[in-house]
Amino acid sequence: MTYIPNPLIIPIGLIAGILIAAPVGPVNVLCIQRAIERGFWGGIAASIGSVMGDGLIALCAGLSVGTLSGAVQTHRAIIQLCGGVALIVFGLRLYFSPPRLKMAGEAEATARLRDFAWDIPQTFFLTVTNPGAVLGLIAVFGGISTFVEVHSTIDVLLMVAAIVAGSMLWWITLSNLIGRYRHQIDMRRLHAINRIAGFLLGLFGAVLIAEVIWKAGRF
Repeated sequence: MTYIPNPLIIPIGLIAGILIAAPVGPVNVLCIQRAIERGFWGGIAASIGSVMGDGLIALCAGLSVGTLSGAVQTHRAIIQLCGGVALIVFGLRLYFSPPRLKMAGEAEATARLRDFAWDIPQTFFLTVTNPGAVLGLIAVFGGISTFVEVHSTIDVLLMVAAIVAGSMLWWITLSNLIGRYRHQIDMRRLHAINRIAGFLLGLFGAVLIAEVIWKAGRF
C-alpha cells in the first residue's frame, strides 16, 4: 500500500522555515545588504545559498539527528574557525568596497539570477560553517516532533521541502519589499549600510574565533 505522509507536516514545515530564516544573523545581514545594493535578484541569489544550506542540514538532521549532531560537536572548533575567517574576509571586503546601486533604472528589469550567481556558494558556505546555526536547526527539527510525527523517509523529505519552501517564501517577500524601496537610498546611506553590514559580519566572525580560542585555553 502506498504510504501517504501526514498533511500537517506541510504547514508546520512552512512555519519552521520562516522562523529559521527570519532571525538576524551573519548570513541574513549579507542577504539583506545584497538586496539593498543589487535589487530583488541580488537578494534572491544570496538567500538561495542560505536556504540550500538550511535544507541540507535539515535533511541530514532528519535522517540521522544524533550522528550529525555528534559530528558537528566533534569538529566544531575547525568548522567554527573556517566560518569565522570567512565572515571576517567577507566583512572586510564589504566594509572597504565602494558602494554601488547595481542595475538601476531600466537595466534592472533585465537583471536575472545568473548575474549574481556567485553569491549562492558564498552564503551556502557561511551557513554550513556556522556550528551554532547548524545545532540550532537540528534542535528545531527535533522539536518539530512535538507538533507532528515524522517517522518515515517520505515524512523527512516532505518536512525538508516544506522548511525550504517556508524559508524561500520569507526571502522572496523580503527581497521584493527591499527591491521596491531601495532606490530611495542615496549613495551616502548605502555606504553607511555597507560599512555597518561589513562590521557586523566581521564582528560575528571575530566572536566565533574568540570562542574557539577561549575554549581551547580552558583545557
